[in-house]
Amino acid sequence: MSTKPEASDVTAPTSSRESSETLTITDNRTGSTYEVPITDGAIRSLDLRQIKVDEDDFGLLAYDPAFMNTASCRSTITFLDGDLGVLEYRGYPIEQLAEQSTYLEVAYLLVHGELPTKAQLDDWTHQIKMHTFVHENVKSFIQGFRHDAHPMGMLLGAVGALSTFYPDANKIHDAENRQLQTVRLIAKMPTLAAFSYRHNMGQPYVYPDNDLDYAGNFLGMLYKMTELKYQPDPRLERALDILFILHADHEQNCSTSAVRAIGSSLVDPYSAIAGGVAALYGPSHGGANEEVVRMLLRIGTKDNIPDFIEGVKAGRERLMGFGHRVYKNYDPRARIIKKACDDVFEVTGVNPLLSIATELEKIALGEEYFVSRRLYPNVDFYSGLIYQALGLPASMFPVMFAIGRTSGWIAQWLEMVQDPEQKIARPLQIYTGERRRAYLPLDSRS
Repeated sequence: MSTKPEASDVTAPTSSRESSETLTITDNRTGSTYEVPITDGAIRSLDLRQIKVDEDDFGLLAYDPAFMNTASCRSTITFLDGDLGVLEYRGYPIEQLAEQSTYLEVAYLLVHGELPTKAQLDDWTHQIKMHTFVHENVKSFIQGFRHDAHPMGMLLGAVGALSTFYPDANKIHDAENRQLQTVRLIAKMPTLAAFSYRHNMGQPYVYPDNDLDYAGNFLGMLYKMTELKYQPDPRLERALDILFILHADHEQNCSTSAVRAIGSSLVDPYSAIAGGVAALYGPSHGGANEEVVRMLLRIGTKDNIPDFIEGVKAGRERLMGFGHRVYKNYDPRARIIKKACDDVFEVTGVNPLLSIATELEKIALGEEYFVSRRLYPNVDFYSGLIYQALGLPASMFPVMFAIGRTSGWIAQWLEMVQDPEQKIARPLQIYTGERRRAYLPLDSRS
């Protein structure tokens, strides 16, 4: 039996593989031995296809539900070390960016790969501000939803609808066109989000005020009523800007993977980003902070915490906002958000749920049951408290997430469409169903 890979199945060797880093695999079914190259700490799953029992064998597959140990791309955007609690955008620690940067500066970093000069940031900010308005027909589109429609559903529909307003967006191989759609998406997402909120509230939509900064403009579109000029509290504006920074990107999560998979079909970016919004809609992703607030409301008072904790240990309750698929340490974003809470509550008054949240965190960080399971607070634990303090209904929480994540989604999409290794996403499966069944006429079936 030949141990050489078939040319049609295995990617040809490249110069980066020409090293001593290989994996030796012995197939105990056949006794054959294979040398598989290791690059960047990984092997190519396609290299396993050469491992066959006989020539008619399809080849060995790697079975990995939910991509627990499979890399789908190479990326230079976000680095994440869950064991050490490290998060970096383009190599910059999230702590430094949250403290010293603005969301639009971080968005520029994610999209372009480097922090902007002052002139570049001024031009970038101007471009964003000049595209914050949406076509009046988009407003009519949102008005067509029921008054009680979930704002995330409205955002999902509105983002997808933008592809019909900008049909030129399908020219994805045109660099100038990609840049225009990037600016449009980052600029218009807060407007669509605010319109969805106002629709729920039964209030007239507020148009963007481009004299304000990105976060302040969004607050104005949410809350402006009869005043001639809305002036956001700078502490709230800054806290919101920090939340957008923290949510901007997070490696190959569910929604980002959805954007890349949909985008791999070479569809326009609005359709791909709409897929990201849809993925973020789920309670296990963007809706997680909503679940945290509901948990805290259900607990009610600190006196009820011991019973709740016992319920968690017994499997009757779920401790929302603790633990993470990736982080096995304290989520660095949670530390930053916890500090931002102080500024928000200075303006809005202390959220009564804060004392419950603080006590839960104290217990989770101190009791062996939680420590042994490495259940540390994640980004969702405190972000929901800030959103609630701002007067937002829980249904708006994932929408807030989507605004910040848009820059990451578009950066990932841009990287994907320019990556020569990327092809249309098409996972394989392991078929476990019936085979070769004879068709029975309807009157013969029992």
